[in-house]
Amino acid sequence: MTSVWRTSGWLLLGAALILALSLGVRHGFGLFLAPMSAEFGWGRGVFAFAIALQNLVWGLAQPFAGALADRLGAAKVVVIGGILYACGLVLMGMSDSPVTLSLSAGLLIGIGLSGTSFSVILGVVGRAVPPEKRSMAMGIASAAGSFGQFAMLPGTLGLINWLGWSLALLALGLMVAFIVPLVSMLKDRPLPAQGHEQTLGEALREACSHTGFWLLALGFFVCGFQVVFIGVHLPAYLVDQHLPATTGTTVLALVGLFNIVGTYTAGWLGGRMSKPRLLAALYLLRSVVIVLFLWAPITTFSAYLFGIAMGLLWLSTVPLTNGTVATLFGVRNLSMLGGIVFLFHQLGAFLGGWLGGVVYDQTGNYDLVWQISIVLSLLAAALNWPVRERPVARLQATAGAA
Repeated sequence: MTSVWRTSGWLLLGAALILALSLGVRHGFGLFLAPMSAEFGWGRGVFAFAIALQNLVWGLAQPFAGALADRLGAAKVVVIGGILYACGLVLMGMSDSPVTLSLSAGLLIGIGLSGTSFSVILGVVGRAVPPEKRSMAMGIASAAGSFGQFAMLPGTLGLINWLGWSLALLALGLMVAFIVPLVSMLKDRPLPAQGHEQTLGEALREACSHTGFWLLALGFFVCGFQVVFIGVHLPAYLVDQHLPATTGTTVLALVGLFNIVGTYTAGWLGGRMSKPRLLAALYLLRSVVIVLFLWAPITTFSAYLFGIAMGLLWLSTVPLTNGTVATLFGVRNLSMLGGIVFLFHQLGAFLGGWLGGVVYDQTGNYDLVWQISIVLSLLAAALNWPVRERPVARLQATAGAA
């Protein structure tokens, strides 16, 4: 860790702060479900659809944001993303209909997140550190997003209780605007051409013809389904189980706190062990944790244990997945290729967030979605297991020539 910080400490700090703000605010959106739905008389499906749309737009925009960052440098992309994110929060605070909620929380914030989150920021980190330190550096940066979740969730709840949901969103918009000056810490430059410059089309064809790329993407779909379903619906689920509203906030904060440990550890292990095998183990453990949570009597204590266990497994998939993509295809187009894999994550996120609201409105509980989540965990483990960390032939030929 010391050598990584000595090499690119300032850039890593900037990346960490941007991710902490971007993801910290985003993880608190579930706290607005109850007050907004109660004030306007919406079912849970209205808010759930807006957040699901946010994740879908985020995913669809991510490959394009990544491609621009790879070619033009990340700074311009992060600035635009930060401005759109802040504007989306302000307009979300003024929303009074399902349409305005979907346009602000869904469209604007979704596009803003595509420029200020993992694929773009980890692409900067991946280009800044040597290959042997890449997985750990990505783990450090990813852990910062978890710290943002831990720090911002109690703060967001405090803002809602103090100012009400509308002014709380305006305050969060001001905080997200600080992403713009933090961009000065990202000294990212597109990599210079070395011999034949691989075009975007060539990079896409190379990745799309690689089985491991699709297996990683499909596995990441499951991650998105689970984290957004839990992040959006767990606070309301625990209230349905007759626990205090503060319990759900505390559980999500525990997820953020222990994910700091989980993502750093995953990044560290990823530099020493097979990253796809680690991913398979993580998804298997998620299924076990969810089964135990639903099987045992749900109390405040069991909910806290669930938050701790899920926190260790929460975003640990991110440095391992992005690190595997970098190993397979190199870092020249990492933001774009990572963005495509992340699109599958967000397709899962859309389904998990939206399906949770629809199933609840139709059945009065979340049982079916929990069951789907368990099955998907097992499927993701099976998908990641056969992936092999072997650079594509183009990189092997380049290494041989050198």
